[in-house]
Amino acid sequence: MPVAFHFGHQSVMEPPSTLVAAVVVITSVSLGYLAARASSDTKIQTVEPAQPEPDSDSESDDDVDVSALKPADDCKLVLVVRTDLGMSTGKIAAQCSHATLACFKTLKGKNPALLQRWARTGYPTTTLRFPDNGDALETLQLLQAQAQSLNLCARSIKDAGRTQIEAGSTTVLGVAGPSLLVEQLTEGLVGLE
Repeated sequence: MPVAFHFGHQSVMEPPSTLVAAVVVITSVSLGYLAARASSDTKIQTVEPAQPEPDSDSESDDDVDVSALKPADDCKLVLVVRTDLGMSTGKIAAQCSHATLACFKTLKGKNPALLQRWARTGYPTTTLRFPDNGDALETLQLLQAQAQSLNLCARSIKDAGRTQIEAGSTTVLGVAGPSLLVEQLTEGLVGLE
């Protein structure tokens, strides 16, 4: 059921939860297009800023060596959302898109074979949340450390704080790698509804 937010004399409706699924699908299709273009003879030139803007959404700075991952089995991405922050459906969709792109960029640079495997299987992605108990931030940080110890791609997203939540709040963790490992790591988390 949509929720109305009131800003002065204007009301804004929270988008339905299907919007999150639509944004994830659109992001996956876009990433597939970019991967196909990057693997073809046509070269895509990207320009990255020397340093990110201090007030922009950013991914965690932890560099993880995912080059040792083997693309021998199916791969997937799991997005773990912090629902304790009270983000709207649209905000969650945007943060999930940031995490998807962060994992894509990391794999493109450090393990293109795994990225191609993920692409060939249709970019399988699952969105989960923490059960409603305990400290979600601490649990997210522990999950990221465990993922990195397993040599999985793990990227957390920190919000810029321009809209709904406090600047620097960690909103989503993206974990990508062999399906079996990712599923074992995220066992016990529940689906995002």
